[in-house]
Amino acid sequence: MATILYRIKQGLRALFAFRADVDDALVRCHLSGPEYDLFKTMARAEQLHSVHVLRSVLAQSPETPPELAAAALLHDVGKARYHLAVWQKTVSVLAESFAPGLFDKLSIGDDLNWWRVPFMVRQQHPTWGADMLKAIGSGSLVIWLVGHHAHSLDACEAPEAHLHLLARLKQADSEN
Repeated sequence: MATILYRIKQGLRALFAFRADVDDALVRCHLSGPEYDLFKTMARAEQLHSVHVLRSVLAQSPETPPELAAAALLHDVGKARYHLAVWQKTVSVLAESFAPGLFDKLSIGDDLNWWRVPFMVRQQHPTWGADMLKAIGSGSLVIWLVGHHAHSLDACEAPEAHLHLLARLKQADSEN
């Protein structure tokens, strides 16, 4: 029940994102020029979500590496490849929750039928985001965090310090 309420709240936030301002000054403090330009390609709802994730990361500890702050802002940048309507995001979230086998089948591959795009974006946006960040010369840790933010911690092979930062990012993302 808590998950359903969380998803409803998330959907309402996305629907009314046009009414909220993105804290541009905060964003600019944590991103390079090319990263900021990439951030601005995201839908407004994704930008607002990312700022909330950043604020949660900053609240977790007085020590926040700049790479973690940048990853908090850019973790969903791969979604900018295809801007989705709220209903499309909702369908993919519900399918992943209630029909994971179907979700997996629809989210794999490069076949861009309009009805498959929401599933592919949900599944593949971390990889797309990491590729986008590589293309603009972001740091390797930012790229790694963005590329792995949707993976289970148990599935990630990395130094303990990386896993600790990934856990912080995943916690902040799940709270927002």
